[in-house]
Amino acid sequence: MSADSPTASRPRLLGRTAVNTVVGMGVLYTLLPVLWLVLAASKNRDALFGSDVLSPGGFSFAQNLRDLFAMDGGLYGRWYANSLLYAVVGAAVSALVGVACGYAFDKYRFRHKEKMFGLVLAAVMVPQTVLALPLYLMASGAGLVNSFWAVFVPSLFNPFGVYLGRIFSQGYVPDEVLEAARVDGAGELTAYVRVSLRMLGPGLVTVFLFQLTAIWNNFFLPMVMLSDQDLYPVSLGLYTWNSSASVSPEYYPVVIMGSLLAVLPLIAAFVLLQRFWRSGLTAGAVK
Repeated sequence: MSADSPTASRPRLLGRTAVNTVVGMGVLYTLLPVLWLVLAASKNRDALFGSDVLSPGGFSFAQNLRDLFAMDGGLYGRWYANSLLYAVVGAAVSALVGVACGYAFDKYRFRHKEKMFGLVLAAVMVPQTVLALPLYLMASGAGLVNSFWAVFVPSLFNPFGVYLGRIFSQGYVPDEVLEAARVDGAGELTAYVRVSLRMLGPGLVTVFLFQLTAIWNNFFLPMVMLSDQDLYPVSLGLYTWNSSASVSPEYYPVVIMGSLLAVLPLIAAFVLLQRFWRSGLTAGAVK
């Protein structure tokens, strides 16, 4: 029986159909909540309470948008700016620190290097919620509770970023290139900034995207650290509005609209940086 016979190709066709079915179900599972969010954000309060999200009537997208930025004196705009500051600046600094530490673990020899890297791997396994209370006690001792720094500083240190930084350094920065730079008279810092850092660009973008998503979606740490609503990120601010919606129903449309706007920066970041991200994920796959 030939490999191209109908009998031989039938299992291959069934397998492809099964894979496509599973992938299609996964896509629907992912996109349906987003579709509901887009439709619900365009409806007025009566349509939401009447479960008429799919109906053509009750369209109120522009009004919901105006109400969102007018609610509580425009507090949502302040939350949005806070989240951008926490996430974008924090992720950028965290990516630089994490990749630099991973590079050092890969390219330099020092005492107890592997034991220290083992501690980094152990820190990756610790859930962030477990660290919230110790971080609060440390911030309290330093007098930083209910301040910008109480949320910003913990986001700068990412053990997973250090781990990825070492993997990227192994995959992208050949030792021969560094030796050539040293022979040409470049110091260690110059070789890293002018040679290695350019090669580590895809790795930096990948760590940045992971950390951006983690900080943007961070909820528990700001809830523990902050009591001033002017310092809230979007995630915590929408939670407080949603808690108030049971008493004040006018919050429902603005919470949904705010949730829709909250996912846009992450989508934009992944779309704009996806080519770097894809190449970064294949670090070390090809030698």
